[in-house]
Amino acid sequence: MDTNRTDVVVVGAGIAGLVAARELSRAGLAVVVLEARERLGGRVWTEHRLGRDLELGGTWVHWVQPHAWAEISRYGLGVTRGPRSAKAYWLAADQVRTGTLDDFMTLIDPGMRRLLADTMTWIPRPDQPTAAPGLEQADTFSVADKLAQLRLPEEEYQANEAAWVGHFNAPLEEGAFTNALRWTAATAGSWHLMHEASAVFRLEDGTAALVAAIAGEADADIRTATEVTRIEHTADGAVVHTADGRSVSARRVVVTLPQNILGDLDVDPPLNAGKRAASREKTASRGVKAWIRVRGPIEPFFAYSSGAHPLAVVRTEYLGDDDAVLVAFGPDSTRLDPNDPDAVRRALAVWRDDLEVLEVTGHDWMSDPYSRQTWMMQRPGQLTGHLAAQQEPEGVLHFASSDIANLWAGFIDGAVESALHAARAVTASLNGARR
Repeated sequence: MDTNRTDVVVVGAGIAGLVAARELSRAGLAVVVLEARERLGGRVWTEHRLGRDLELGGTWVHWVQPHAWAEISRYGLGVTRGPRSAKAYWLAADQVRTGTLDDFMTLIDPGMRRLLADTMTWIPRPDQPTAAPGLEQADTFSVADKLAQLRLPEEEYQANEAAWVGHFNAPLEEGAFTNALRWTAATAGSWHLMHEASAVFRLEDGTAALVAAIAGEADADIRTATEVTRIEHTADGAVVHTADGRSVSARRVVVTLPQNILGDLDVDPPLNAGKRAASREKTASRGVKAWIRVRGPIEPFFAYSSGAHPLAVVRTEYLGDDDAVLVAFGPDSTRLDPNDPDAVRRALAVWRDDLEVLEVTGHDWMSDPYSRQTWMMQRPGQLTGHLAAQQEPEGVLHFASSDIANLWAGFIDGAVESALHAARAVTASLNGARR
């Protein structure tokens, strides 16, 4: 058996893993990064398809996301956005309504304000999301529960539901009300700013540019196509075993696996009960992201349907002279194959049957063995029941992931935040050991 020795092993080379590796190597530690995929980036992935560089995973950034924006500034990365929508479509029962995007925002504004009225009471400090007394009670509700309590008119209800289904990438019956509060608390209670921060601006050269910049600055031994299968740990260090029969001994380990697969990792002694319970319960998000190339020219548009439809949200992301590329989201990956043109065409026809679909593409993150989830959206009870345990180091094992961040969990920002916390804790513990 070929055994390597190092100061720190980082499991996973997504944004969290790469930032952790960069920070640890800058502290003078020897770092080995083990990544199961043949590429870097984890749940962010820029791929050239449909004639454009498309984001198959995580995409959006904003200046109110402090950790991500600091990285953008650090590397001088450009930020852009898709074309502004000239027209909006939404449903009232099965009737298609049309107007401007401002019309749609005006329609959902009363419901959004009422739903989120107590945001800053429940989460006054989004960087300390579980600090408010009595939050456990609010955490028993789903977004569907709270929307139903508002007794909105049908069209207003359906529009609000569609907007939240888009945010959650999940059926709203499974999405925690506290997760909606967390996103809105991160924008000081403004649902308009929350909406913009979570779905408008993207990196000009793709997330691939950020991944490359971080990896290029990390003085680490990064090994792709190297799946970790088992971690044995004691008070003095750990041995990390890989699928090819090799192992690496380390003084510390930073594990960055997503919530839904963390519990599948063979760890001895086992991970704490909270981490295992969260992984067993899974996140609420289990949807699909589809890219659709249609014949152009078209007028840029935005469309919302409902949680009952295969696609809940569609919008124009790229405009060409003779084509356009749309990005779309649905709440349940089992109901739509993003690589099936006929299925996507039928889903799109809910609003528009006049568009000629030329090509489609996407990635099934729910079937991906190294994610089995999209972005993190919690189920009721998970915030107050599991987050503290998910963040907790276990001896020489430390944990970093967008899934367990405080401020912008589920975003690139959360991955950076979580990695900075883990790297600082590991560095402090090893420096203390040296002293």
